[in-house]
Amino acid sequence: MKRILLMIAVVACTILAKADIADTLALSDVTVTGIKQGTVHNSAPAAITVATRPTLERNGVTGTKTGSALVPNLFIPDYGSRMTSTIYLRGIGARIDQPAVGLNVDNVAVMCKENYDMDIMDLSRMEVLRGPQSAMYGRNTMGGVINLYTLSPLAYTGTRLLMEAASHGAWRIGASRYERLSPSLGMSISAMYGGTSGEWRNEYNGRRTDHERQGSLRTKVEWNPGNGWFVGNVLSLNYNNEGGYPYQNIATGQIATNDTCFYHRTSVMDGITVKKDMGSWSLSGIASYQFIDDNMTLDQDFTPVPYFTLTQARTEHAGTLDLVAGSKSKGKYRWLAGFNGFYRRYDMDAPVTFLDTGIDQLIESHRNSAVPEYPIQWDTRDFVLGSNFTSPTWGTALYHRSTLTLGRFTVDASLRLDYEHATLDYRSTTHTGYNIMEKSSGTVYAHENIDIDNSGSMSKDFLELLPSLTVSYKLDGTLGTVYANVSRGSKAGGFNTQMFSDVLQQQLMGMMGIGSNYDVDKVVGYRPEKAWNAEVGTHLKPCASINLDLAAFYIDCRDRQLTVFPDGTTTGRLMTNAGKTRNYGIEASLAWRPLASTGVSVSYGYTNAKFTEYNDGHNDYDGCYIPYSPTHTLYGQAYHLIGINGCGEWLEGITLDANLRAAGRIYWNESNTQSQAFYGLLGAGVTLEGRHYSLQLWGRNLTDTAYNTFYFVSIGHEFLQRGHGRSLGATLRMHF
Repeated sequence: MKRILLMIAVVACTILAKADIADTLALSDVTVTGIKQGTVHNSAPAAITVATRPTLERNGVTGTKTGSALVPNLFIPDYGSRMTSTIYLRGIGARIDQPAVGLNVDNVAVMCKENYDMDIMDLSRMEVLRGPQSAMYGRNTMGGVINLYTLSPLAYTGTRLLMEAASHGAWRIGASRYERLSPSLGMSISAMYGGTSGEWRNEYNGRRTDHERQGSLRTKVEWNPGNGWFVGNVLSLNYNNEGGYPYQNIATGQIATNDTCFYHRTSVMDGITVKKDMGSWSLSGIASYQFIDDNMTLDQDFTPVPYFTLTQARTEHAGTLDLVAGSKSKGKYRWLAGFNGFYRRYDMDAPVTFLDTGIDQLIESHRNSAVPEYPIQWDTRDFVLGSNFTSPTWGTALYHRSTLTLGRFTVDASLRLDYEHATLDYRSTTHTGYNIMEKSSGTVYAHENIDIDNSGSMSKDFLELLPSLTVSYKLDGTLGTVYANVSRGSKAGGFNTQMFSDVLQQQLMGMMGIGSNYDVDKVVGYRPEKAWNAEVGTHLKPCASINLDLAAFYIDCRDRQLTVFPDGTTTGRLMTNAGKTRNYGIEASLAWRPLASTGVSVSYGYTNAKFTEYNDGHNDYDGCYIPYSPTHTLYGQAYHLIGINGCGEWLEGITLDANLRAAGRIYWNESNTQSQAFYGLLGAGVTLEGRHYSLQLWGRNLTDTAYNTFYFVSIGHEFLQRGHGRSLGATLRMHF
């Protein structure tokens, strides 16, 4: 019955749909919301979703993952840990390495994908631009861009407090202060801390696997000294300590690991924005420094037996610079030109430790099957495949946009020249040994030492020309606009650092006459992913209470980057260029305010994403759906405010709201033999509002629907991660 109701909802929403735009707020220039695109609004000639503070708070949005459901065709599955910030938009996405969707927080581009999943106090606005944004935003934005903005101390003053408690021992507390030190100078400071006891239990030791503690501190300074100047600085510190990786073995039905799994992260971001009004044009500069220190340690076989473990400990430093000049004229011709540069460098230590069962089943048994007369025995029941990396990457870009308005027609042409140079310095080592036994006598025939020390350097250069052309037409009166766009996007190439342990393992086994011979240059490096996107759409406002957005798109993608498990008995993952894919689909969004106190919003996205050319040497996957990206996404919410008289400032209103978040079908492998069917999660809330507080009582996945968020195969075992079950909670916000 639930599935029937959900499918009825999908059919109904296909002709409607989008995130709640009824309370969209056009922010003033003083907050400098968007340097490159200005203040994004839903009537712009592009596929855009905008959500402001009331919508974000009503839906419990604190970052990218919690806000993804509001956007058609945007899907961010919750699995693994906060390191696994996988984003899919219109069928474009990647599980590891470079992202396909960009993230900017207060105008600063987040360079490291592992830092995408963080909770942010006092979000004021979320913008999602769908489709390639490479001409303006550059690398890794071929799927789109997510822009997040926090409250401005020049637009808001006062103190805000947050307290939240929910199922599974989840809680958060936060406080922020916004102060206008003078008419032209504002400053804010906010802090948030919270955690969870965890929802899933490790059957091996009886402990919760997904416990977490995480906190953040943010300061924001904005200064308007006059004479057309604006200066702003945002400094944020984030800390995360979690267990994570509650992967269930399908064969046993259990989450059971004998070795430690955790993810720790500390990050710092500081971004400064300077803008000068030069009269008919403006000049802006955005510079940032970013630092991340994280450690992922895994029982990489995810079983209760000792195969092997992985540690990936990394520190990264990055700097960015954007210089943007643009006209302020609202006449027929407008222009924007910019320069972008970045530098990032990470140092990583990534040892794989083979344990008793791993040595026995992955090495000794293979060797002894090949040469049974002379079996081998390892010297010790554990040894390390060591890998160390240093990778500096830098890039520069020049870009330009011209906008020409001729009557009701507007033509927008953009072009970006983007160059990137990536280097990887590596060292792989192992020092171990084994005895060769004489089977007939059981005595030691010989002893072999294994001493491998490989080092080297690799580099790659990428040069991309990224154009975009948009033509829009303004309809009569305030009815809206229609537009058509053609643009090219690119996702950076790079190096498969996780493959070095496999290369080393196969070299070790090759010394014993078994194993696969890997070409390091072939398996370690991968090329950029490139795509052409064509779309048509419209933003309609048939009456004052209705906003309707529709879009249709087609994406032709070449050198598609795909995460696979390589041939042989291996321990890691490989990013490969998997031929060609094509994606097409539709997006529809509706926001309806039948009354001042009542709102209804619906968003629906459909993506048909398939391989058109992909053969991995064993199987031909032409015509198969691309894994991990849902075919349908659906979001719907309705709310109603009941005004209360006679209770003074203690109770001024009660808001009732209900929502539905749904996605599927999601294919888990290239052959499409494993998948998650379409599922929906029902939520609801009651909010009591006074002059200085709001208390929201909420529930998510109220029907306790069972669904999966991830599936993979490792050394012949199938694993999945369950989605979150029913959760009930209360959120208290105070402001004075």
